Amino acid sequence: MSNRMGWVPRRRPVPRPPAARVAIAPATVLACLMPAACGSTSAGSAHTSGTNGAVSVLYAGSLVALMEDHLGPAFSRASGRGYEGFGGGSTEVANEIKGGVRRGDVFVSASAKADRALEGPANGGWVSWYSTFAASPLVLAYNPHSRLAGEFRRGVPWYRVLAQNGIRVGRTDPKLDPKGVLTVEAVEGAAGRMHDPALSRALTSFEVFPETGLVGRLQSGQLDAGFLYSDEAVGAHLLTVPLAPVGKSAEYTVTVLNRAQVPSGAAAFVRYLLSAAGSASLTRNGLDPQRPRFSGNAAAVPAGLRGVVGAG
Repeated sequence: MSNRMGWVPRRRPVPRPPAARVAIAPATVLACLMPAACGSTSAGSAHTSGTNGAVSVLYAGSLVALMEDHLGPAFSRASGRGYEGFGGGSTEVANEIKGGVRRGDVFVSASAKADRALEGPANGGWVSWYSTFAASPLVLAYNPHSRLAGEFRRGVPWYRVLAQNGIRVGRTDPKLDPKGVLTVEAVEGAAGRMHDPALSRALTSFEVFPETGLVGRLQSGQLDAGFLYSDEAVGAHLLTVPLAPVGKSAEYTVTVLNRAQVPSGAAAFVRYLLSAAGSASLTRNGLDPQRPRFSGNAAAVPAGLRGVVGAG
């Protein structure tokens, strides 16, 4: 697949012990700008879950650094199981699961709407339950070398800065990614509160990119600013301003997909994600761990996970 799709390449499974060591290459988001760096798995072919017994985790593209550089390797070291990760816009990943294009064992989304889109027979019955486990606020990140940086340092409100002409601002597609939806809501909400039609008009000029490619464009100076989750900005060491007076946040969910090919491994991954070690990793990477809030059919949760995910 072309790197324009912004997909994270399928990772080679981490070998089980007694292999010498875990070997997952770090996910460098900036590399997604280079040819063939992202998208080695074709969108037209099914992703085979559980290669060599590895747990396949499909996740929100905003979690690339967390999943590939931290949680994935840590889970493999702790459990002795292989790990394969694939990231993209949560809505788009859900659509590909529903369409049979992509298979996985665990789905980690940035919005419960993506889980609900996979519930019930009409949607393939891929999801019977999910738990919300972390949050991350939407922020405006900016390149420190942009001409906007000085204005932000002087305290000029973000909504005044973005209404200016000639600046390059990036966002994601609301049809494919919950962050794109939150961005539109935040900008339109601020425009309404500030009675600023120029800000509403500016929204239409913001450039749209795949979720996994937006950070790299900010880092490389191709954009002056972009709408990211706080955890993405922390991982990329980008400067940010809060979106006052409006506030929007991602709420991350996790579920074991029905018909998972490695169900025991999927349950082990969820258990690790929601453990003290997993929560510590979330915190280090700029997320706000929360006590799991359960939704769905508790009877469908693997017995060993029910207490962990808040199902009783």
